[in-house]
Amino acid sequence: MSRVYKLTAFDQSGEKLLDESFQAENDDQAKALGENLLKEKDLYEKTHRCTSPAGKLVLFHR
Repeated sequence: MSRVYKLTAFDQSGEKLLDESFQAENDDQAKALGENLLKEKDLYEKTHRCTSPAGKLVLFHR
């Protein structure tokens, strides 16, 4: 069963650069999909986080 995860990325000033939801089967898949999305949008080196529907942090970079 798919669950909805939330991916956000920010610049140094705190401005939101990305605010996207996507579906994944589990936390591991969500982490991989989130990393791929960030790399595609050239935001992987920016501050980012991905959270599960339960609020668990599955991906974070500061």
